[in-house]
This record gives sequence, C-alpha cells and structure tokens, in this order.
Amino acid sequence: MNIGKIVSVEYDKFQVKLFHTTKTSTISLNGQIYYFGNIGSFLKVQNSTGDFIICEVIAILDHSTESKLFSNYNLDSARELVMKPIGTLDKTHIFHMGVGIFPSIYSDVSIVTIEDIQYILSPLTTKKNKINSGIHEDIEVGISKNMINYKINLNINKLFNIHTAVLGNSGSGKSNTIAHMLQEIFRKESNHANGAKTILFDVNGEYHRAFSEGFTSLINPRFYKPNTDESNKTRFYLPYYLLNLDEWLAFLMASERTQKPFWDRVLQECFKFYKIFQGNEDDVVYINYFKWKIRNILGDIIAKAESDTTKITAAQGVIIKCRDIIEDLSQNSDLSFFLNEINSSCGISYGDNHGKLSDCLSKLDIDEEAALKTNSKRLKPGDYFDYNFLKTAVDIVLLEEEAKGNSRIREFTSTMISRLDYFLNNPDCEFMRNASTNYKNEEDYLEDCFGISNSNNQYPLIIIDSSEVGSDVLELMTSVISRMIFDYRKRKQGNDRRKQPVHLILDEAHRYIKKDTEYILKENIFERIAREGRKFSLYLIISSQRPSELSSTVLSQCGNYIIHRIQNDLDMKYIYSVLPYYSDDYTTKIKQSVPGEALIFGNCVPMPLQVKIHKAVPDPNSQNCDISKEWFYNQTSSETEYAETF
Repeated sequence: MNIGKIVSVEYDKFQVKLFHTTKTSTISLNGQIYYFGNIGSFLKVQNSTGDFIICEVIAILDHSTESKLFSNYNLDSARELVMKPIGTLDKTHIFHMGVGIFPSIYSDVSIVTIEDIQYILSPLTTKKNKINSGIHEDIEVGISKNMINYKINLNINKLFNIHTAVLGNSGSGKSNTIAHMLQEIFRKESNHANGAKTILFDVNGEYHRAFSEGFTSLINPRFYKPNTDESNKTRFYLPYYLLNLDEWLAFLMASERTQKPFWDRVLQECFKFYKIFQGNEDDVVYINYFKWKIRNILGDIIAKAESDTTKITAAQGVIIKCRDIIEDLSQNSDLSFFLNEINSSCGISYGDNHGKLSDCLSKLDIDEEAALKTNSKRLKPGDYFDYNFLKTAVDIVLLEEEAKGNSRIREFTSTMISRLDYFLNNPDCEFMRNASTNYKNEEDYLEDCFGISNSNNQYPLIIIDSSEVGSDVLELMTSVISRMIFDYRKRKQGNDRRKQPVHLILDEAHRYIKKDTEYILKENIFERIAREGRKFSLYLIISSQRPSELSSTVLSQCGNYIIHRIQNDLDMKYIYSVLPYYSDDYTTKIKQSVPGEALIFGNCVPMPLQVKIHKAVPDPNSQNCDISKEWFYNQTSSETEYAETF
C-alpha cells in the first residue's frame, strides 16, 4: 500500500511527501496494523530495476505553507518523512545491505509488510531441511523496537561462527543478554546442545543463579570457583606447572631481556631438584650433581677473585648458603662432609691461601659424566615439578651468577623474587599451588576440568566464578586457560578442526583484553585468538562496559555486535573508529536506549535491528540496589525498641 512519493533523493536520505489521504500514522492491511509514520519504522520504494529499497524513517516534518506546490501529484498534505536507505530486497526476495540503483523522484513509497520482513529476517534458504533434520537453526532473543510485537530470531550459525561483542554501560543489560542467549541454547526441549562447549569467565560472580535451574540431566552446567568452600561450586585449580615461560615472566613481572634467561634457568634447576630428589634416581645422583654445581661455582669464584682474601670470603659465603640448602632438602651426611672438606681448605695466612682451595676442588670425587647427564635434563611444557624447590633453584642460580661476577643480580631480580614469594605464600594463589591431581600434560588437564577432547562431553556449559581473585591473577588465569585451549585446537587437523567448537565468554573483558600494553603478558592471547581462532573453531564472546579500553584488534575482529546503552563519548568514538558499517545514527539510538534494549548488527542479522531483549529466567544476579527500600524499610517492634534504646 502506497502512502506517499519521494520528492528529494540524496545519497544517504530520501524525503517523502505523504498523500493527503494519509491522515494518521497507522494503516490496517489484511488484518495487520502497521505503524509507518514513527521514528524507526520501515518503508520501501521501488527503483527502475524493480528491486525494493528498504528504508528507515529518521525524521518527521510539517510544511503546511508548501502544500500547494505538489497538488498535481495528490501531495497536498503538510506532512513529510525523511528516510535513510538500509538495503535492497531484490525480485527474488533476497536482501542485501546497501543500495545499488537509487529510486527516481516521485517514486511511490509503500509500507514494509510482515511478508517483506520475513523475507529479510528469515530467508527461506536458512529453513531448508530444518523440519526433517531436527537441528535448531535459530534462537529468539527479543522483540523488535521498530516493528511492534515482531519477534527477533538470530541464526545460530551466523551468531556463533564468528567472534561477538556485547557492549554497554553497567546496568544496561549485557549480563541479561548473555544469560538469555545461553538459556535459549541449552534449554531446547529436543536435540539438546550437548555438543556445545561454552566456557564463561564470570568476573563478578553473577551467572550462577541464571543457570541453577531449568536444565535437563543432559545439560548440567558445571560451576567452578578458585579457593572456594561453597557447596554449590567445585574448587577450581590451575596447576602452576602448566604455565609456560612467558606466563611465568608475566606473573612475576619480569623483564624480557635480563630476567627471562634467569627464570628459565630457575625452572630448569627446580625441575632437576624435583627429578633427583623425588624421582627414581637415588641419592647418589643428587649428591653428585650438587657437588658438581658447588665445585663449578667455587671454581668461578677462584677465577674471578682479585685476591685470596676476596676469594676465600666469597667461597665461605657459598658454603654457608649451601649448608642452608642441604638442611632444607636433606640431612645427608655425605654432603655435610663434602662441604666441611672444602671449608677446611679455606684457611688463609697473611692474606694467602697458598692454593689449598684450588687443590681441594681438583681432587674432589665427582662423576663428571653423570653430572652432565643430569644437567642436560630439560623441563618440557606441561611437565610436573614441585614448586617447593623453586626457592632452592633461585638460590643456586643466584650463587652461579654472583660467582661469574654479576654482583647486582640480586638487585635486578628483587621484584621477581618478591612476586615469587607472593605466589608461594598468598592465599589467592592456592588454586595454582595445590591442585588435587598431578596432570600428565595440558591435554590431560583440559579433558579432566573442561571435558575438552572428551567424546562424552560431560560439561557443555562451564562457568568459572573469578570474582574473588586479584586482577593480576585473573588476567593470568584467563590467559593460561585460553592459551591451552587454543594450542589444543591448533593441533587438530583437517575436518577435526570443525568438530567440537569451543566458545569463550569473557565477562568484563576490558580488564584483561586491553588496548595498550598494560596487560602483564607481552602477547595477549585473546588478540591471537581473535585473529586466528575461527580457523580452529575457537570463538570469543566479549562483554565490556568500557569499549574504549578494549584491544582494537579484538574488537575489530568481531563480526557481530550487540550494543546496549553507552553514554560516554570516548567509548562511542572508539566504537565508531573500530567497527565497520557504523554511522552517526547508531550513536543516537545507542545513547537513547533504555536498559534491556540493544542495537544488533553484523553477520547474525541482515540489517541493524533495535531489539528489546527478553528477560533471562532466572536472571543473573546483576540488578541495581533498591536504595530507598534498603534505607527506609519497616522496622519490627523489637528493632524500634532497640533503636530507641540507643
């Protein structure tokens, strides 16, 4: 049904003069009421090729003094509309964004019918074989704000086969959106999503309530929390020995150039101490290796020292430190005798040792070949070692460096060693120190904790409550888990890369996916996943209230955007600069959104849509506090008496 004609055509907008017979902003057609004269409503106009250009009303005008100019075209109405072209619905009912051929002036403007909307939002190609296969192809997310009471469904493939960003101010509805979408997926009455693998990093501890009920036994969400004693959550562990070298450096705040080689040696020494002291080797191997180490350290001291006094003083300091190490590890009498023997050669008379220490070292009974073999043992990624040997390993490496003349090594490594003490003693790191299982490797850990590589897929939905860990630990935890999953997915070959896809949902993502180098890891793993993860069926869903603090690499690699209310101009400008197909009109819509409304655009929708998102049931624990209710509650008689007493 035609409601007017185009009287002005510009590249980004058309002006429409309404027929004088169009008295209201509503039309009844085939029993359906259409609202066409409202901001945000849709209209269409046909071009010379017969295709329809779908437009959105962006302004309503009244020019009563100019009505006679258009009387020959039955356009003597005072009302006008301004429309923005969105896309083209061709003669085969296929919709695509953008306009190729523009309409002519005085072209008829008509309403967009429900049938048109169905062609646009629910193309028939997506419905083939749906009934026969039983595979779910979409989820219902809410109601259109532009089309009254029209339900908006999102295609599952187009929504989840690419990275997605959910953005908005605190309280705008991000958590509800994520909770509702996951509820829609995991509460299907048939053909349950037991092939899914969704891991949600719950930074604020608000999602447990949303997934505590309404699921079948086939979809049993698993709730993790580090360092917890809560009965409804499982203790989460991230074993320290699964950290790679760069992750250790990040956690210890070590520098790349000077401290990386130092810590690499510490890890290797720690591994040797563990293998020797706790492995299958007997004490003879340990004693021999330890003797070899001490001899080499003392040998370097002799070679570097300028005087016998300096030489002997340094040597005795090493001996004292080695005695402390022996007391911590073993009461072995042979080692004590060995150190006493060396110490007895450290006598000095009138500033001269007379070569006694050098002679002693040359005559020591040490199996050089066995020591070199022990020294060649290397720590491989994922190998277990005992963290209790870390300080011992640090002491040994420090002694070696000082013996070589690096007198400032303790100064250079003081921050790193302080952070090591934090790891060894702070309760926040207990979930890293005291894993209940010694895993063989990373894959063994992923299978046990997340069900990854498990053919039964016991845990389709996993929620990790990280609300009580510090920011640095949070960043490390999310990065290490994501890195291990990414490495595992990369090892998949051929068609296996598309099986068992994994989705990581990153709550408050700006805390660990930052746009600058403030994050502790040199290379943020999420930027790498954003660039390469799709090829290995590993996808990100990022949620953030501060888009301007997010990595531009991650944000620009997202193909879908669900944007709730954002009022900060800095955030809006950042979105504008990073996202494709973004315009000033979207900024206005986003700023004027009420909680629960969102602008959706990207691969999952044929055109940008304003949607009122359905409320999650149960909802996540993210509601605002009712201040007046909390302040002015009705006191009981006993409470009143108590208040009056004091």
